[in-house]
Amino acid sequence: MQLTPNEQLLLGIIAEQPRHGYEIEMIISERGMRDWTDVGFSSIYYLLDKLTKRHLLTETKGKGLRKMYHITEEGQKLCKEGAEYLIANTTTKAPILIGMANSPLLPEGELEKRLHERMSINEIQLDAIKKKMEQQKGSPAFVMALFDYSISQLVAENDWIARTIKNIKEEIMEKIDFKKELKQFYAPKNKDWEIVDVPAMQYLMIDGEGDPNGAESYKHAVEALFSLSYTIKFTSKRMLGKDYAVMPLEGLWYADDMDVFVTRDKSRFKWTMMIMQPEWITQEMVDEAKIAVEKKKGITNLAEVSLKTLNEGKSAQLLHIGSYDDESPKLAYLHNEYMPQNGLKFNGNHHEIYIGDPRKTSPEKLKTVLRQPVM
Repeated sequence: MQLTPNEQLLLGIIAEQPRHGYEIEMIISERGMRDWTDVGFSSIYYLLDKLTKRHLLTETKGKGLRKMYHITEEGQKLCKEGAEYLIANTTTKAPILIGMANSPLLPEGELEKRLHERMSINEIQLDAIKKKMEQQKGSPAFVMALFDYSISQLVAENDWIARTIKNIKEEIMEKIDFKKELKQFYAPKNKDWEIVDVPAMQYLMIDGEGDPNGAESYKHAVEALFSLSYTIKFTSKRMLGKDYAVMPLEGLWYADDMDVFVTRDKSRFKWTMMIMQPEWITQEMVDEAKIAVEKKKGITNLAEVSLKTLNEGKSAQLLHIGSYDDESPKLAYLHNEYMPQNGLKFNGNHHEIYIGDPRKTSPEKLKTVLRQPVM
């Protein structure tokens, strides 16, 4: 015949001496038992009646016609066996562990915020328990041990929270920032054309055409790329323990007549929008991300996104600061003077990397890496 933790608690209190229901409630409150048990005032009498029907308690009439409860020999035996088991055996079923297991789903910074909240709540509970413990001075050692255990648990948990927050901060510091690791290609300082040797990199890519300022397909393409990229990043962090900053949006631009990039006839633009992915990202991870994103956001063009490697190699490159429409003179100089003077020919599509966010940055401060593969 097994006992629930709450039944075990009530039997133990009555095993000390016969008690009535309200007295049991007072003991639970005074000894701080409500901090670590979920037995409510309204459930005490239900449990007492249940234990009586199971012949683990008996009833007598006390003063004022109150029911007094006495533990039976069978109740004493079960309570003793239960106490021996619970003292010697450890079972961890803390809900916080489920929360931690699912924490990779939280937005960046949210886990640390929630852990700080829990630490503050624990501090409040610690103060309350210490005050109750002070009020119970002179009680038997086992009563004081109950308070001491609760205090020790809260102190230990706060120590654990402090270590976890420290580890989170260290992990954030260790997050890979490819813009820094590949600084030559994502944060160049030269504002004039220079030749660089670009290594092969893999990207999520999606094709389209038309004016990026008005084409709905462009807007949906960018949404698909970023939704997938962030989902893949969180999967990498959760499954592989590898975290990194999502890379900026990039675009390959081409047309039947390359002069449209000088004249800025955007209606004739063709493009491949893309976001660089770390080398450990696999096609399987991309496929799983597509399923997750479609289920969560209902994005319908995910099938058009592919994981491909781009090997540009020798390229002319510079950093453009200003409006996208102000790129024309630099591109005209590249096409008509720099390349002919240096005996260079086109060897790939015009490439742009958007370092600045046009939604948050004024046009004159936008930073764009312009790149042209050559041979």
